[in-house]
Amino acid sequence: MEFKEFMEIIQTRRSIRDFTEDNVSTQDIEEIIDCARFAPSDTNSQTWEFIAVVNRDKIKQIEEFTWEQLHLKAAEAEKQGLGREAKLLVKSFGPYATAFSGAPVLIVCLSTPYASKFRDRIFDPLAFGSPEIWAEEGLKSSCLASQNLMLAAHAKGLATCPMTGPVLLAEEKLREFLDIPEDRGVNMVIALGHPAVSPKATPRKEVAEILRIVD
Repeated sequence: MEFKEFMEIIQTRRSIRDFTEDNVSTQDIEEIIDCARFAPSDTNSQTWEFIAVVNRDKIKQIEEFTWEQLHLKAAEAEKQGLGREAKLLVKSFGPYATAFSGAPVLIVCLSTPYASKFRDRIFDPLAFGSPEIWAEEGLKSSCLASQNLMLAAHAKGLATCPMTGPVLLAEEKLREFLDIPEDRGVNMVIALGHPAVSPKATPRKEVAEILRIVD
């Protein structure tokens, strides 16, 4: 592949929240996950797993209990005298956090327990690092795989949108609903489907603003 072709895939990917009624084939899902698993990971630990929800009724249920938890948080905020923030939570954040309900596929991205030869042989015997640090190591690798997933979907002409609403608002409900083990970290959900819109590119910072070269 020419570099320009690769750049085009990266630069034309968009976060899409409006999907057609077309389903996504099992083969497409499997091929996208096949690309995800070739992401880099710390000591090749491959700390990722994915759950692809393809039942639209179940996706709708996830949306419903996410909204339910959002309204509960808004009610708590009202009691604390934070009425303005409560309204913003429902009117602004709510639709943004649940914009996956129209997708034919919802992929739940998980991180698995991190293990490595360095941790077993060096770090744990030295009591170096906390459980939170090792959980974060798994999460980082899961994020890398999720990016592979989204770029692969775009290369297939499919659309994705990464979201954390169900995780931030209703993680325990989501765990129970999908029977997710406690030792799995819930990273994000990714809506997947055929795009119904073609949004314009959002502004990006210039390279000079984000890069510092040290010689």
